[in-house]
Amino acid sequence: MSGHEYLGKIPEGLNYTKEHEWVKLEGRTAKVGITDYAQHALTDIVFVELPEAGKKAVQFKPLCVVESVKSVSDIFSPISGEVARANESLKEKPENINNDPYGEGWIAEMNVSDSNELKNLMNSAQYKDYLEAKKK
Repeated sequence: MSGHEYLGKIPEGLNYTKEHEWVKLEGRTAKVGITDYAQHALTDIVFVELPEAGKKAVQFKPLCVVESVKSVSDIFSPISGEVARANESLKEKPENINNDPYGEGWIAEMNVSDSNELKNLMNSAQYKDYLEAKKK
């Protein structure tokens, strides 16, 4: 993914991984997805293999798979927990990840097992710096 000038939108209030996933924690529940940078690098997403409800997710381990016109990519869980539900609308409209990665394109909602894991992630400013450094 190197060589991209595109950083994309990086909303505040989310936490980010070096693999370009985001997590938004609300109480003990977290919504997760991939970043604008990631969807741009993957190009047109054509299929999402959604995680099953009840799946135990481990921070930085594979959560699900997305297929784009150019690659098949693992999506890593930004936080540990249990999948409460997946975004079923992505079965019919996987392009929602491209069009709205932080909104309609979220991938899963999870019940978080340890919110202290957020300290292993980057905030929006750190993620922006990380992307800037990758460009050099």
